[in-house]
Amino acid sequence: MDREEGKSAQSLPNLGATLANLGDDCAWCAVTEFLGQVPLLQCLPGSSIRRIAEAVQVKHYESGDYIAREGEPVDGLCIILDGQAEVSAPANTEEENRPDYVLNKYDYFGYGTNSSVHQVNVTAVTKLTCFVLPSQYGHLLQTKTIWNAEETPENHSLLEQILHLEKLEVDIFRGLTLPEAPQFRQVFGGQLIGQALAAASKTVDCLKLVHSLHAIFLIAGDNNMPIIYQVNRERDGTSFATRKVEAKQKGLVIFTLIVSFQKEELGFEHQAAIMPAVPPPEQLLNMEEIRERRLTDPRFPMQYRNLAAKKKFVPWPIEMRFCQDSGSQHKPSLYYWFRARGKLSDDPALHRCVVAYASDLLYSGVSLNPHRERGLKTYSLSLDHSMWFHKPVKADDWLLYVIDSPSAHGGRGFVTGRMFNRQGELVVSLTQEALIRRAKTPGQTPRPKL
Repeated sequence: MDREEGKSAQSLPNLGATLANLGDDCAWCAVTEFLGQVPLLQCLPGSSIRRIAEAVQVKHYESGDYIAREGEPVDGLCIILDGQAEVSAPANTEEENRPDYVLNKYDYFGYGTNSSVHQVNVTAVTKLTCFVLPSQYGHLLQTKTIWNAEETPENHSLLEQILHLEKLEVDIFRGLTLPEAPQFRQVFGGQLIGQALAAASKTVDCLKLVHSLHAIFLIAGDNNMPIIYQVNRERDGTSFATRKVEAKQKGLVIFTLIVSFQKEELGFEHQAAIMPAVPPPEQLLNMEEIRERRLTDPRFPMQYRNLAAKKKFVPWPIEMRFCQDSGSQHKPSLYYWFRARGKLSDDPALHRCVVAYASDLLYSGVSLNPHRERGLKTYSLSLDHSMWFHKPVKADDWLLYVIDSPSAHGGRGFVTGRMFNRQGELVVSLTQEALIRRAKTPGQTPRPKL
């Protein structure tokens, strides 16, 4: 962070005073946290916000000082840190057209203008402190994706492309079901969780990461339509932030998500959960290898093998390696290793979104395992889903997913989950309840709505 004295050497109020008394590293963290709360910047990758924190200059003014004058060159993006400023139109503007208004903390000017000079006057109403990002660093505001500043989604994992959202305006995003992704009868529940979490993550500062989320599935989504994610900022505190996200199609809310974020801190620690003793992923087959074996296994009927060979196979963007053989398929449990396929950008928020996406794969189906029988066709839909992130997680490293179903009753199956890293650390805990029914005959197929 560059320091520029500007027009006053007096002590800075609030965050400004804090910066003046902190060491360089602590000051940089404070600046990063502040910039992460500016709505204009929250959609940027965390790496970009950190680079901006290193480039901004601190300027401060007395009441009545000009911050910008009409006709003077725009020298960069100016963000209000403390105090108030007033924007006033040129003197020759008609009275009824004068756009006078006040700028407060987190407001900004000097960005998005098509002119190289200021079109209005900006003056300090009170003592004022600003962060200024000089024009030569303007490229930091233009990133390829919400996760990566320099590389396009095509250079990364399909999952990163699925979790890339288009920002329509502040707190409103658009997500898509990509044709390259595996298709289900309706929008995959993990996609809704992952994309909604991505939207929420892009409205908090990058030092706060999700520690818990609670989702409710309302209406089955349409794969052929975009999904609009509306984020509501329920609370912003020093250590925690809370967001509510609504996913909409055709004007209807199809899914809601409540997310809580926390800034990292030290505290008490213990872990009673023990990772099951299972083979390492390198000793297990992936789904493609299992499929190839079944196609050539003479124990399977030739008709089954022919049908399976003709069916289009789309690899999932998550690589999975199952720890149990087919003989255990009637047990109300399932263990498998998983990781994202391909390269992921190094953004902790992205990795948690990827884990959220993967958490719904084969999850509720475990509650059907004790009831499987030859010829049985079932119909299932996720009803609600909760996750707690205990420790940092890397979604492109192997994680063991331990799923158990303690109960099924009244057309609902209940499952619990635990995710361990290779060191045996419990990184995520989960629960879900899903609708599980015998499939109706073709003439009774229900509309995709609960």
